[in-house]
Amino acid sequence: MTEWWRGAVTYQIYPRSFQDSDGDGIGDLKGITSRLEYVADLGVDAIWLSPIFTSPMADMGYDVSNHTDIDPLFGTLADFDALQAKAHKLGLKVIVDQVISHVSDQHPWFIESRSSADNPKADWFVWADPKPDGTPPTNWLSAFGGPAWEWDTTRRQYYLHNFLASQPDLNFHNPAVQDAMIETMRFWLVRGVDGFRLDTVNYYFHDRMLRDNPAHERANPRPEVNPIEMQYHMFSKNRPENLAFVERIRALLDSYDERTSVGELGDSQRATELMAEYTKGDKRLHSAYSFDMLGPSFSAAHFRARIQGFFDLAPGGWPGWSFSNHDVTRHVTRWHEYGADPASLAKLSAALLLSFEGSIYLYQGEELGMPESDIEFHELTDPPGIRLWPVYKGRDGCRTPMVWTSGNDYSGFSTAKPWLPIKPPQAALNVERQAGDPDSVLEFYKQMLRYRRQNRELRDGRTRFLDLPEPLLAHIRSHAGKAILSIFNLSAELQTVKVHGAAAGDGPKLNATFSGGKLALGPNGFAFLRSDSAEAVRVSV
Repeated sequence: MTEWWRGAVTYQIYPRSFQDSDGDGIGDLKGITSRLEYVADLGVDAIWLSPIFTSPMADMGYDVSNHTDIDPLFGTLADFDALQAKAHKLGLKVIVDQVISHVSDQHPWFIESRSSADNPKADWFVWADPKPDGTPPTNWLSAFGGPAWEWDTTRRQYYLHNFLASQPDLNFHNPAVQDAMIETMRFWLVRGVDGFRLDTVNYYFHDRMLRDNPAHERANPRPEVNPIEMQYHMFSKNRPENLAFVERIRALLDSYDERTSVGELGDSQRATELMAEYTKGDKRLHSAYSFDMLGPSFSAAHFRARIQGFFDLAPGGWPGWSFSNHDVTRHVTRWHEYGADPASLAKLSAALLLSFEGSIYLYQGEELGMPESDIEFHELTDPPGIRLWPVYKGRDGCRTPMVWTSGNDYSGFSTAKPWLPIKPPQAALNVERQAGDPDSVLEFYKQMLRYRRQNRELRDGRTRFLDLPEPLLAHIRSHAGKAILSIFNLSAELQTVKVHGAAAGDGPKLNATFSGGKLALGPNGFAFLRSDSAEAVRVSV
């Protein structure tokens, strides 16, 4: 059994925004299928499809009402089968998004559960009586703002929702719920999917005693956006019971050939620790990612601490790394202050990410250097953005449609007005304009992906970081006696280092000159050098 996922690069597709095939302004499965050659040509190993299951779309598919069917907005099961068959023919694995910590309030299970306190599914969700004063049972807060409890007039109880009130949390302390979720995953495994991206994997279990979360000590007593960060999430998520169910998922996957799992660990307080905890050994998740590299931090110390910290905690575990996804501001915008120009920053980011030890996740459009779209309030569709405006504008700015062609009102995405606007800064970066241009961000991504795939040092090699001052990051990846030295300038200022024991090869580079043992890195410059002896490499300023 091959571990194809180890070191692989997965391309995340946000189905609503990839390609519309039927002219309704919303992307769909047939549209994705028509663009798979483009994805394969990039040089990635797999695709990850954000939710495509039946849903009222209150949270754009993360509120599932039927886990074993396709929402008509995206197509049919036959359309999914055709997509998967073509992907496999092109050498692409297919990973689907499994949202099982919660469901839609339109799901038949919840409709039955809320109907009475003694029906067969009465205990399938987290129900609790109010406190004597009528307030919610605990102080737990929703990630989307407000309390994590909603009053139901029929049951005359509160139910738990870690996200929208229309996304009630399942009660995983009930074995029947666990069994039902395992069966929904089995449905897709039988259908041939290669793995699952497990949404909010650390949210499955809650504290059965319904204890209040303690306060989280913080320098700033007033949160920037959501007071949820004022709590230490000891009881509302991250419960130890989670790990036993994760092991059930792994056992299910291991009963099929070459399947994988990657867990999303949403926690800003102990992210690296959770990644290690959920992947250590061979009975838990194959890999996991946190939001540690999806935030504002951009420094050599930050990246080194995340990678080194993970492997120190879980030497046998496996991480996943990404810089952008459908939940965060695109990294070209998020880190703009560190860039000499957007294109250079995009190339530096690609080289940096694709040099890391772990599995890599790219988000559609980042290979074009796409910045965040400036979405106005009247254009918003994202519930937390609408609720928390204007300090937080939501996630719509990173979810705007892919831009394929020039000279088209909707950039080749659709023949109708898209569900989110395509604005000039995004439209100008379309695929047609960049394809074949050796200086484009798109062509650099192809080059960098090819380099990673062709060199096992970058895919399988272990990492040794070198001690250099900010803003320089350098590491050596070695495998089978060979090594690649990667050096990055995380600033817009010229940096120079002395290099011993390595030579210039055919590796990607930007704003880099190597001569006489001296490497000059211009703004956002980087270089990949080769060595026959990782131990002999020395770098100094």
